[in-house]
Amino acid sequence: MADPYPAYARLRDRGAVHRVSTPFGGDAYLITRYAEARAALNDPRLSKHPKNAPAFLREAGLITGDAGPLGVNMLSSDPPDHTRLRRVIGGAFTARRVLALRPRIQRIADDLLAALPEEEEADLIEGFAFPLPITVISEMLGVPGSDRDRLRTWSRDLITTSSAPELRRRREAGAAALTGYLSGLVAERRKHMDMELASEAQPDLISALILAADRQGELDEAELLGMLMLLLVAGHETTVNLIGNGTLALLRAPEVLGALVADPGLVPAAVEELLRYDGPVERATLRTAVEDVDVDGVTVPAGSLVALACADRDPARFDRPDELDLGRRDNQHLAFGYGPHFCLGAPLARLEGTIAFTSLLGRFPGIRLARPPEELRWREQSAMMILRGLEALPVILRADPPAPAGAAGRRRTGPTA
Repeated sequence: MADPYPAYARLRDRGAVHRVSTPFGGDAYLITRYAEARAALNDPRLSKHPKNAPAFLREAGLITGDAGPLGVNMLSSDPPDHTRLRRVIGGAFTARRVLALRPRIQRIADDLLAALPEEEEADLIEGFAFPLPITVISEMLGVPGSDRDRLRTWSRDLITTSSAPELRRRREAGAAALTGYLSGLVAERRKHMDMELASEAQPDLISALILAADRQGELDEAELLGMLMLLLVAGHETTVNLIGNGTLALLRAPEVLGALVADPGLVPAAVEELLRYDGPVERATLRTAVEDVDVDGVTVPAGSLVALACADRDPARFDRPDELDLGRRDNQHLAFGYGPHFCLGAPLARLEGTIAFTSLLGRFPGIRLARPPEELRWREQSAMMILRGLEALPVILRADPPAPAGAAGRRRTGPTA
């Protein structure tokens, strides 16, 4: 978990696709090269709908009926349902609307950083990386801030992908608790909202989705709740990992960190490079072949599970892929996916990441790790199939700037550095 990239590189050296074991008693085909992964993300023969998934995922409790762990939503659907569901929510995540959130996100970031202790050990995940995105998405949805900690517990239990009995029970309990909570919010909001108002006039996404369901008939109740679950969980879990993984990568690359402190204008490019280098999603969300698919001369049989990993470290696409390089050009990484399922929240994630790193390094340019990297723990269960993130990131926050960075703003990182 601390460094999966050498293992992926060994697979990539032997071929673009490999049959691998999963933790659930069945196999999957894992794609680790960029060109083949990008093509797979845009291939209509690879379905996202749970009804097409292999039986062993149902036996592991990851699929119930035609729904995955997050219910019925656009992430686990194919056209035309996917097109309809994406259209319903797409207006909330346009670049213009997301940019309007900048002042509020900046205030949240400033308040969180002001509350962190200086010159003593602090957990950057607990104190900054988690509360920033969960506060933003909760406010967008209209979820009370007082419920943040409960939502975090349910979300973490929900995305646990282990088939161990105890963790499976926790996942099922988390799903039930979050569904019940959101159902209650929807019922309460329905009592008070004015159904004559246009969706644009509503103060939050829950109200907008209720209108889409009740007035426009674009969502049924299961889709309404599934969309809320997806927005809440995906709307913060990935950004937590972006901030956590990215900060660790910078702390292990002092010259790059120094370059960012010296020139905050480099932060947007740094966010893109950090997404490529050690992004929040280790493996793309799963797909199922609905017919035989040829990948680099290997036949993936119909009904097979397909996963993608580490394509952004492919040396055939990225020069020096294991190097963190702020000057990297043509950085068309796949951290947000590609094709019809390209991440709808990408503009928000980019904005949150830019504000987070700019604010953190602006206030604490002398930040350093409080413990050796080998002592850090990664979230093994949730990352088993999809996500990659730290349990905690202990740091010492200092306002004194670091030593001047090298002019190149570039450093090799990782175990070989």
